[in-house]
Amino acid sequence: MNVERLRKIISYSESDREEIDSKVKRFCSFAGIEYDSDLLNILQIVRSSFQKKGYLVFEIPFADNEIGALCYRGDGLGYVVLNTSLPKVNVNFAIAHEIYHVFFGSEEFVSKVEFVDDHYYEHEGEYAANLFAGMLLMPEVSFRRMYSKFKDESEEDEIGAIVRLMSYYQVPYMAVLIRCLELGLIEGNAKLDVMFSIDRAQVKKQLTELWLDESIMEPSLRDDYIHIEALVGRFGREFIEDKYINERTVSKALKNMREIYAKIKGE
Repeated sequence: MNVERLRKIISYSESDREEIDSKVKRFCSFAGIEYDSDLLNILQIVRSSFQKKGYLVFEIPFADNEIGALCYRGDGLGYVVLNTSLPKVNVNFAIAHEIYHVFFGSEEFVSKVEFVDDHYYEHEGEYAANLFAGMLLMPEVSFRRMYSKFKDESEEDEIGAIVRLMSYYQVPYMAVLIRCLELGLIEGNAKLDVMFSIDRAQVKKQLTELWLDESIMEPSLRDDYIHIEALVGRFGREFIEDKYINERTVSKALKNMREIYAKIKGE
């Protein structure tokens, strides 16, 4: 990541933090979760909230491993599709990123959420969604406390602290490093260039050496499509019987889903 991009990230965080924080609070209220508490299973927490907004959430291994998630709104249903070709930490961040778009955005989009290389905050329009995700998944009070704890356990080694934080919050290394900078926990550090140059293999090696779960760096390859199509078909039949919708609408929704699935899988 170049210095200019980093400056833009921190500048955006400083100028828009209060607005994004208010949106985090609004989402937490909607989802029935306590603001500023750690989310141990983000997908489990948000799935019902997405459903209330008219979106189904499912996981599919994408052919394109640079896309973290895809959000699409059709005629009747919306879909948030998570890319399980990416490591678990990236998928978790992608979920939180899409929460922002579903609850506070207005456009159809494809979100790139890859944090081990230079693509973090690649597009200016994504700044808000990424800041929201970081604030939601790494609440400030908790994050400051755990940073202090893990830095002490790492004998003041900040890279070790960042890897421990990554494991604890189940988020990408780069997202943790950016959060540290946003909160002013790392300032004027001579090792900053080294921290930004850490690659995936080095992060995984650190996890192993610290006896942490290195599987968070691996893709799950989970594929929910069959279950989702069955679910939509079942609800569609019920709605047809109750005369809420007609058969043509259900067939169109299923056709759209199949087309999206084929495109995502690269078929």
